[in-house]
Amino acid sequence: MSASSVAKFGVITVSDRASAGVYTDRGGPAIEAYLSEVVTTNFQMESRVIPDEMETIRDTIIELADIHQCCLIVTTGGTGPAERDVTPEATEMACQKMMPGFGEQMRAVSLQHVPTAILSRQTAGIRNGSLVINLPGNPKAIAECLDAVFPAIPYCIDLIEGPFVETNETRFKVFRPKQK
Repeated sequence: MSASSVAKFGVITVSDRASAGVYTDRGGPAIEAYLSEVVTTNFQMESRVIPDEMETIRDTIIELADIHQCCLIVTTGGTGPAERDVTPEATEMACQKMMPGFGEQMRAVSLQHVPTAILSRQTAGIRNGSLVINLPGNPKAIAECLDAVFPAIPYCIDLIEGPFVETNETRFKVFRPKQK
């Protein structure tokens, strides 16, 4: 992808109630606001609000990765222990490689705020040229989790041959190894 190309980000809200119009989606807009605040590279957003159905979640991740070629796909919701919480399983079905360090870091940071963070099963993985990251549904937790892992996201996107993503350095410094 050339330097002048526009990066594409996918946002998937996984919620039976939000997808049925019973509940206002707050997670997806929180992710979009976060990305708009921290990413300085030109980007486009592909957003979906879908029910807690494993095949639908898997197929939506595949669509955003393979058809829309989103370099980053962020999900919100469906990461808890309830019976209908199947986002991590669907993510594993869609991805070729799992990236457990993202989930470990997000839980470690969340545990500093709430003891129930131990119940979260968020994970991350790679599907072709896309990094897929599962986040909790709470907007405050979304920002805490993204702050914890975002310094590594642009370099991960580099490694999977995605676009060069730059961030607002007043928020945090992205880590990229020094070039020789």
